[in-house]
Amino acid sequence: MTRRFVVLLVGLVAATLLIAGFGTLVLANVRARATTEDSLRDQATNVAANVGELFDPNNGVELTQVQERQRLRQLTLLRKLLDLDGFSVLTITPNGEMTADELPAGLDADLFDVQLLAAGGQQSGHQGDLVYAAAPLDLPGGRTGVIVLSQTANAGLGPAARYFVFAALITALGGLLAAIVAARRFVEPITAASVATTKIANGELTTRLPEPPSHQRHELAELSRNVNSMAETLERSRTLEQQFLLSVSHDLRTPLTSIRGYAEALADGAGDPKHAAAVIKSEARRLERLVADLLDLARLQASSFSLHLEPVDVGQLALVSVQGFAPDADERGLTITADTEPGTLTVSADHDRLAQVAANLIENAMKYAASSVQVTARRDGDQAVLVVSDDGPGIDPRDLPNMFERLYVARHRPTREESSSGLGLAIVKQLVSSMGGEVWVASDPGSGAVFGVRLPLAAG
Repeated sequence: MTRRFVVLLVGLVAATLLIAGFGTLVLANVRARATTEDSLRDQATNVAANVGELFDPNNGVELTQVQERQRLRQLTLLRKLLDLDGFSVLTITPNGEMTADELPAGLDADLFDVQLLAAGGQQSGHQGDLVYAAAPLDLPGGRTGVIVLSQTANAGLGPAARYFVFAALITALGGLLAAIVAARRFVEPITAASVATTKIANGELTTRLPEPPSHQRHELAELSRNVNSMAETLERSRTLEQQFLLSVSHDLRTPLTSIRGYAEALADGAGDPKHAAAVIKSEARRLERLVADLLDLARLQASSFSLHLEPVDVGQLALVSVQGFAPDADERGLTITADTEPGTLTVSADHDRLAQVAANLIENAMKYAASSVQVTARRDGDQAVLVVSDDGPGIDPRDLPNMFERLYVARHRPTREESSSGLGLAIVKQLVSSMGGEVWVASDPGSGAVFGVRLPLAAG
């Protein structure tokens, strides 16, 4: 690719030089023809005026035809004095024709307007690079003569040709050097990016491009940063996927092991059937919750679920959610409280889905809380805000940007091992986004975590 780029730039420089040189030559020739034509027209007029005096009666004696022809031939000597390519004195016959046997070389009689010349007009033009001009004059006997001058007008490059060639060579060499530098600066980074993306596509997710300096903001620098960012994201996604598979495998294996163990005990007639049934029921509920979360997340990401939008009181929903988790909080030795005013925060949302959002946030807070969980519903401008906070160990700053990502595993492990799928926060984000809201999280290590949901208030 580098070679093609260099050849392309050099070719462009050469083509530019050829076009510029040819254009300059054409314009110079056009200008030379116009200038020569103006000059010949003036010379033809002056020569015709001066030559007319040669044919005045000499001492009252008319010139014989022989004398007239001799004088006409003598006029051709002016050609050397005027530095012309062609000089002729012609006559127009009584029948309106012009003798063309003595026309300057390269000119035809068809070029001239005999009637215009016979009427005293002038004529000029060019045939290729040969420029001509004609002017009438009076001859003895009432006849009309025509002075015809011709001159080749071809400007060319003249003495400047060698300088033009020298300048063209210098320019081509400069273009070659510029092409090589440009290829190294522009083409090689693109080639490196192409090679890197090919490796990444083949599974080598640790591939990275050299990180450009922070002050560089041009397209190639951004390309390198974007390729590295893509590779990092893919590498992290693979790691998260592996962690997720391990987590799901563990979450599936644990209840299945319990169910199989108690089922085998019941089959052998050992153990307490009532206790075994309770354990099997609990573990089956755990499996059901895991499968439900996986299906919910898959439907949310595929946008294949439906929302039933209706007016929902966020304050009342928060209060009911807290009351629903109160018994579970008592068993864990936690205090759960609600700070809200029902009837003041109405949004347009799916009630069941919004209740699922609140439940997932409260359940997540209870896993990490040391002693208390607080749920707050309040107004912020034209939005309703639902906040769930805990007094747990908090969240590592490196984890904050990824808390709502699917499959993400935080650095801090929960205080309590719960029968959870670990997909709750990802489901929260998907549901809230689908209802036109947004989620956020804030935390200082050692001082708990705060998860929030914003939804636009319903009109009216």
